[in-house]
Amino acid sequence: MDIIHGGINLEHWESLCPGGLSFVYDDALFRPGTDSFLLGSFPRLKPGARVCDLGSGTGLLGLLLLQRQRELTVTGVELLPEAVQLAEKAAARNGLSDRLVCRQGDLRDIRALLPAGDFDLVVSNPPYYPVGAGHLPEAEPLRSARSEAGCTLEEVCAAAAYLLRWGGSFCLVHKPERLADLCCALRASGLEPKRLRLVCRRAGDAPSLLLLEARRGGRPGLDIAAPLCLEDGAGRPTAELDAAYFRTKETNP
Repeated sequence: MDIIHGGINLEHWESLCPGGLSFVYDDALFRPGTDSFLLGSFPRLKPGARVCDLGSGTGLLGLLLLQRQRELTVTGVELLPEAVQLAEKAAARNGLSDRLVCRQGDLRDIRALLPAGDFDLVVSNPPYYPVGAGHLPEAEPLRSARSEAGCTLEEVCAAAAYLLRWGGSFCLVHKPERLADLCCALRASGLEPKRLRLVCRRAGDAPSLLLLEARRGGRPGLDIAAPLCLEDGAGRPTAELDAAYFRTKETNP
């Protein structure tokens, strides 16, 4: 369902799956992408886990996690008040205002927003490109979501480390060409890379994304899983991509 004002589409509402949770996005803010859905399928979730989403936008990633495991509490941190308002509307529409909350603020000031060591899992779909690199959109909200002009990779990792309890996990999606930068930033914040999965369109293709889990206080040792392929040889979505988009029934209603 779209909400139209003055002939312009502002809000778009969709369901994650038939009978599932509804999410919202705004053309001027954040459009849902495959990277968010893949990240939503990546963390190992336990009932009762406390989750923080850094740069939570309109709340899609939190809803993806809650669709998989309803017994979570997810706290988003988002700079743009317009996105926070949409996240709050999505939480209310899904009856999840007690499990999906969003704090408006700058993750670089995380100590003023949330207590230290209060979360079991932190997730983030951060800006991919350093300042001056990559093709960026003209609109400022979309530019901030893609470029590190608003927050650097090091600042995202530092915020995650502050929020996590000892032994807690940080899961994020990023670009393969930033892997060395990412591992350095994680270790500098006391987060040890533990699980890596590269994402490619088809088997044999160069990877286009990576999914990485780091652990606060973890011992050295990185498990590199087989690549996640989005299409099979005939160009059809793989079972793993279908599962990430809830085209299967692997959810916990």
